[in-house]
Amino acid sequence: MNKQSFLSILAASLLIASCGKDDKSAQAGGAPQVKEYKTLTLEPKSATLYTDFPATIQGQQNIEIRPRVEGYIDKIFVDEGAVVKVGQPLFKISAPEYEQEVRTASASIKSAQASVSAAKLAVNKVKPLVEKGIISKYDLESAQYNYESAMATLAQANAALVNAKTNLGYTTVTSPVNGVVGSIPFRLGSLVSSNTADPLTTVSSIGNVYAYFALNEKMLLNFTQSGKPGNTLAQKIKNMPEVSLLLSDGSLYPEKGRIETVNGLINTETGSVTFRARFGNPKSIIRSGSSTTVRIPNEVKEEILIPQSATFELQDKIFAVTVGKDGKTKNVNITILDNSAGNYYVVTSGLKAGDQIVLEGVASLKDGSEIKPKNQNSEAVYADLKQ
Repeated sequence: MNKQSFLSILAASLLIASCGKDDKSAQAGGAPQVKEYKTLTLEPKSATLYTDFPATIQGQQNIEIRPRVEGYIDKIFVDEGAVVKVGQPLFKISAPEYEQEVRTASASIKSAQASVSAAKLAVNKVKPLVEKGIISKYDLESAQYNYESAMATLAQANAALVNAKTNLGYTTVTSPVNGVVGSIPFRLGSLVSSNTADPLTTVSSIGNVYAYFALNEKMLLNFTQSGKPGNTLAQKIKNMPEVSLLLSDGSLYPEKGRIETVNGLINTETGSVTFRARFGNPKSIIRSGSSTTVRIPNEVKEEILIPQSATFELQDKIFAVTVGKDGKTKNVNITILDNSAGNYYVVTSGLKAGDQIVLEGVASLKDGSEIKPKNQNSEAVYADLKQ
């Protein structure tokens, strides 16, 4: 065999091998592969869901401490943030004129007491003379009037002393409640009076604290029309379960609270209404002005629950993706409870028990896509639900 014939046979062999490889490749990859998706067959569930609302903390009482007399701040007994008891001194105001008023009133009392004694002596002196007819009875009446006048003067002097001592007592400013001292804008030597614009400080009573949070108008309407016990809004609030509080670091506050009141007016700017929940604060952990989260439990009985991650939004509508027996997907518009929160939606229409939904990647699936369903165990999907 010559060299040219050998090269021709080799080229033909390579061509045949190449064609065979292409045919195998076509057979292996010619048909598109069906992608596998995790799915879930729906069934009614009973659980406790939680709705979180941003809240602002206010002390049960936030009392502005203002001076009732004019003078210079002589002493400051507390520091900002100090925990104080009712009656504990906070400030000392230097006002010497009130000390002088006390001394003057005390002297007036002594003078009035002397006048009373003299008037009483005069009555005792005149009375037997009148009885013996030596002098007229009008002299006795005049002596008695002088005595009564002296007694009235003594009463006025006593009242002046009480008033002077009261004013002097105002120079020591005390806390009206148990609480925590706020900022102190004044320093030693500052001139203050009852007309001063800023208070000396603020004492927040935090034995109990109030958490204020808002619901929009639609949520309020749903709450009012809900099946919770009670015919009126006040009765429904009274029958609500205890609520929890999440602190700013995400930790759960140990004390439970109760919703007590709801504002009677809807804020026209925000379209919301304010609720107030009360929490005990025995260890003074929470301070007035703190930002927290109120968590409200919602008991659901035999409802269709789906993970929020199994839905997508389009033009203000919420969709889930179902899978038929043929493996074809269908985008389904669903409605949910407005107060659905956390990781799950409570579905009110669009889905029913027995439907199979896609759990992940739903936003990328087109209507009618063919997938390979991989059904998941419902206990694993709902593992974080409180039954």
